[in-house]
Amino acid sequence: MIANSLLTQFDLHLFNEGTHAHLYEKLGAHLSGEGATFAVWAPNADSVCVMGDFNGWNRTANQLQPREASGIWEGFIPGVKHGAMYKYLVHSRVTGAGVEKADPYATFAEPPPRQASIVWDLEYDWHDQSWLAERPVS
Repeated sequence: MIANSLLTQFDLHLFNEGTHAHLYEKLGAHLSGEGATFAVWAPNADSVCVMGDFNGWNRTANQLQPREASGIWEGFIPGVKHGAMYKYLVHSRVTGAGVEKADPYATFAEPPPRQASIVWDLEYDWHDQSWLAERPVS
């Protein structure tokens, strides 16, 4: 089992069935604890690594692990914080070539022509309770 994995066996079942309606909560980069969990679907990959400003864009430092035969690769990288830039390095099982890829489930990215994805925490602590209590009910 991958440390800090967001994917349960039920998630994998729904994914393989093609019926998972909340993959955005599982794939991509998600802050958790003292780092981030990364997960990407790369069914024809021989290996997948995460490279980013947090590891000096090292192409081999943070290798992801495959989750059974689902084609999903995932891993936890300690020390990754909100705003970190990253890309996946996907090595093809067919050609062996490594290709840098943006995260298709990223919630934030660099503007073109740059292509890095950015770890972004979407949680927000609302402070509008007094306004909600005072507003007219419609």
